Amino acid sequence: MGRRQNDPESSRLTYLILLLMGFISCALAYTVLSLVLNPNVGFTNSGSQSLAFIKESSEGNDGDCCRGIENLELWGPAVKWGSEFKFNSSKECCQACKAMCNGNDGPCLCDTWVFCGNKKTCGSKFGECWLKKQKDTLTPDRQEAGDKVSWTSGLIFGKGEGIVGLETEYGTLHIKLFPDCAPHSVAYILELLALRHCAGCEFFRAESRGQLWDLEGNHIENASFGPPFALIQGTLEAQGTTFKKIPTEACPTIKRGSVAWVGSSSEFLISLANHQEWKNAYTVFGSVLPEDMKIAEKIANLPTKSDVWNNINVSVLENPVPLMFRRIKSK
Repeated sequence: MGRRQNDPESSRLTYLILLLMGFISCALAYTVLSLVLNPNVGFTNSGSQSLAFIKESSEGNDGDCCRGIENLELWGPAVKWGSEFKFNSSKECCQACKAMCNGNDGPCLCDTWVFCGNKKTCGSKFGECWLKKQKDTLTPDRQEAGDKVSWTSGLIFGKGEGIVGLETEYGTLHIKLFPDCAPHSVAYILELLALRHCAGCEFFRAESRGQLWDLEGNHIENASFGPPFALIQGTLEAQGTTFKKIPTEACPTIKRGSVAWVGSSSEFLISLANHQEWKNAYTVFGSVLPEDMKIAEKIANLPTKSDVWNNINVSVLENPVPLMFRRIKSK
């Protein structure tokens, strides 16, 4: 028995169906390959926002350390004229000044930046970035300050600059100030420096490293985190002056030698160890030069008596140690 031959009309219909299916398959394959090779097609806006968010979130502490003081105009001879030197943010202006202060030899070519970032009040001056050079960075020349001032200003200290002496009977702690991370804090320290006295300023708490941290301030494995807490603590409110609350500024992790405020009061601490467990709880405004940490260790080992603060055992100095700031030309 022979096989029956196909009907011509059925053959044409079958051919058209197969042709249509082939076209649809090719279109689907093209779409899939396009998405795989170019995943941003159709998602441009949301993808850009995500990338911007990731970049902003990953700035970290270094990104915070290019700050200035708003409503303040610092004066001084210009090394870059703002009318011809403009940026979109104060951070960019600060970084431009830093770029002129990254050498290892000689003073900085720029130690002061002044930026006008308020479109409404700056007018045609919006975006102007003036880079300047002070005669004395520890007593910067101030032109004007107050709510009506549109400018934001900041200081930059190069290598060997911005070092002040915290003088005690046991020696002088040389402290490198961080005006780009904590400009308000440093401005207060410079005010104390100008007073030429700090009556009432003193260390009143002292806790050694004990057996919990090594000589370099590294935490001993499996040891507790205190007490003792490896620090010396004091106050920087001079008699006859009113301490103005300093806003929370950039808060890098506490390391051995870090000088930081305790809360929003005039109390401060010098850390004898690396306290990663404290994360960024304190505003760091300076660091003791490594060679002077032996003085801080000496104070930490003075006679103490026990006390309890907020249910925490602490060690208080039997005899508080007076201190004062003084100028240091170089170190």
